[in-house]
Amino acid sequence: MLVKPNPSNRLGEVRRVLWLVLFLNLAVAAAKFAWGTLSGSASMQADGIHSAFDSVGNVVALFGIAVASRPADAGHPYGHSKFEAYASVAIGCLLLAAALSVGSSAVSRLVSGGGEVEVTPVSFAVMVGTLGVNLAVTAYERAVGKRLRSEVLRADAAHTFSDALVSVGVIAGLAFVWLGFPVADSVMALVVTVAILATAFSVLRQALSTLSDHARIPRDELEAVVLSCPGVRHTHKIRTRGTEGEVYADLHLLVDPAMTVQDAHNLGDRVEAALKEAFPQIEEVLVHIEPDDGHKD
Repeated sequence: MLVKPNPSNRLGEVRRVLWLVLFLNLAVAAAKFAWGTLSGSASMQADGIHSAFDSVGNVVALFGIAVASRPADAGHPYGHSKFEAYASVAIGCLLLAAALSVGSSAVSRLVSGGGEVEVTPVSFAVMVGTLGVNLAVTAYERAVGKRLRSEVLRADAAHTFSDALVSVGVIAGLAFVWLGFPVADSVMALVVTVAILATAFSVLRQALSTLSDHARIPRDELEAVVLSCPGVRHTHKIRTRGTEGEVYADLHLLVDPAMTVQDAHNLGDRVEAALKEAFPQIEEVLVHIEPDDGHKD
């Protein structure tokens, strides 16, 4: 059974992961862009820019986590957890900006005929080495993001994985240049652009799902848990919303009309406990008691 992590510990761990990934992304970006500039490779420079935007995304994510970790207050009675989703939106927008930068540069080189690209064993060594770092970071962020149900870590992992895919394309482009097809470098820079755009839309779609209060847990799964509680005759109007790691649920319970207020209250508590046990991501359950007098959905 999954155990819900303490909110402060959860956000603290997310913050530590983001700091580590930030430093790794900066190192990867510097290596790609520096050698891409020295060798004249547009695709390597584009990949370096992409990695640099990864780093900016980490900074945005750290800011979002700093705000999300604030406790509930009078203005935000449900807490600040949605700022994780806002940080993901910002990451998606940064990706769109990166795609514009990389794509315009690639088109310009194709139109002008491009420049000389020097491909050496060092070029491949830089790309393969940074690819290994990206894959390791992606696996780490995905694992921690899944365990902590962190949207911002999952968004950042998707961002980093797109960088890894781009690196594979750049390596392929360098190989074609090595074989005598210099235009391949600019073509692969366009492929980089498409990969960045795809990642941006994926990140934005996930974040907007949270901000639009999309249902977080399938209704049928919740209903099965509720109906397993003795005393519940029927349930309806089941709704969930919130972030992946902090879900709020509300529902109506239909019970025996002769049930006392105290018994109905105790039943509501048992239903809430059962739901939180079955779904550790649930933060709060609001239960409305109704008499089972033939009322239909």
